[in-house]
Amino acid sequence: MGVNSSFSADAKDALARDVPEAPHCREALLASLAVYGCGTGANAFVTHRNAVARLFRSLALDERRSIVKVADARLMRAVGYRIDVPERLRAIPPKPMHRCDRVMEIRGAFLACGCVSAGRQGYHLEFVLRDRERAERLAWMLRALALPPKRMERKHRDVLYYKDFEAIVDVLTIVGAHGAVLHLSDIHALKETKNRIHRLVNTEAANLERTARGLPPPPRAERSSTWRAPTGCATSARYCGRSRRCAWPIRRRIWPSSGAAATRRSGNRRSAAGSRPSRASRHACSGAARAELPCAIENEPGSSRA
Repeated sequence: MGVNSSFSADAKDALARDVPEAPHCREALLASLAVYGCGTGANAFVTHRNAVARLFRSLALDERRSIVKVADARLMRAVGYRIDVPERLRAIPPKPMHRCDRVMEIRGAFLACGCVSAGRQGYHLEFVLRDRERAERLAWMLRALALPPKRMERKHRDVLYYKDFEAIVDVLTIVGAHGAVLHLSDIHALKETKNRIHRLVNTEAANLERTARGLPPPPRAERSSTWRAPTGCATSARYCGRSRRCAWPIRRRIWPSSGAAATRRSGNRRSAAGSRPSRASRHACSGAARAELPCAIENEPGSSRA
């Protein structure tokens, strides 16, 4: 739990130090912190990270407002930081139209009410909203830039969350948490390697157990090493396996392939068999050779029986 908390805290601290340069992006980030960091009817921004509180004060351009350390009533041993919100930021603004402003609003929501973890139970990114109106607004922002989040209710609060690794990486990349993305990628690669090793070890252990119990090993898809008759051969596989002489090799010996090498190999056979017959006669002879294999063997040109 401590590792996950430190991971989420490090991601928030890195985002708090990355202040946008454009004035409209700074204003959108400030409005997002005020919307998702304040409760309904509350006039103060509360967070668990001192860096986020300092970011809110710097964006508000009011250094006179002090950051007050308070105890959190919901989380034991947790310390919160409270800062008053100016009057102009207490109302919920309309939805932004520009993409960069929407990105800044999602970043502010993550800084104010977001959390990310990568523990043994899997990957998890969530936003805990105080009311349904803010939940609907943030869900619309996430659908506009990333995958739609899942939704549930926990202790009378609306929660938007992601469980898929790719979806979490997309959201963190959109808000600019590149360090958190690299850390998640390292954890994901390590988990995949461990799972692959465990699968291999379990497979070998199962095979050894079957061998010790005297059971045959599981069948494997291997290519058969036995000789088979060529396609189209009418002779049975048993006869072909014994004699290795059927109509197909007989036809090859009677009419070898064209070329100088074939002419040199079968010069004597051509002289004994005469000129090469036509294609129709070749098909007729091959059919007769398949039908009457012993006769074809005896009448083969160059054979001692001819």
